[in-house]
Amino acid sequence: MDAFGDGRRSPIPRKWARYYLENAPSLVWLIVANVAAVFVGIYFYLPDLPGIDTFLWPAHMDSPVAVGLMALSLATLLPNLGDRLDDAPQNRVLAYLHTIAFVWLVKMGLWTALALNLEVSLYFPDAWNYFGVLVTHLLFVPEAYLAPHYGATTRGALATALVLAFGNDVFDYAGLFLDGVQPYHPRLLYEPGLVLVVGTVLISLASVALAARAFPRLEA
Repeated sequence: MDAFGDGRRSPIPRKWARYYLENAPSLVWLIVANVAAVFVGIYFYLPDLPGIDTFLWPAHMDSPVAVGLMALSLATLLPNLGDRLDDAPQNRVLAYLHTIAFVWLVKMGLWTALALNLEVSLYFPDAWNYFGVLVTHLLFVPEAYLAPHYGATTRGALATALVLAFGNDVFDYAGLFLDGVQPYHPRLLYEPGLVLVVGTVLISLASVALAARAFPRLEA
């Protein structure tokens, strides 16, 4: 069902999206919160970075990249302050940004829930390692659904997001199956197996499918 009559589908009510994205204090707060989350995420990955080539850091730091992309996506609304959300800028470049930000947020939110609960006894009931990480990452999903309220997508953007998501999966897990290749998956308290790998690939596919359903198509 087309919830808003213009190809957009989001569980976030339009009036809520307009309140948070059309008003300067709330929009700036959202951007600042995402930027802060980038630094929190980088702090988590710091122990891993000395053993990884610098140019590979963005591919390894999945969650910081997700919230960083969303901060950029939200920042495109700053010139639109004072106008309605319907008047937000749209073009092909922004379609790619909004689509990839959506996919990365949904993917990392769902992946974190899967990864923690496959070996739940290693994390639960630790207040931060389980509840804190799980809740903060699951919040990625509703935040992602803000983007369809102001963004659009294209077939090219969806295809690019799918290729990037699958490429990231290969980057993360190829080392589990190939000799001499380093795995780059996020640090876990257990060695990931086939269930997590297959689950990750399915989450990548589902994230792009959800983006295709959520966003209207960019008008030519």
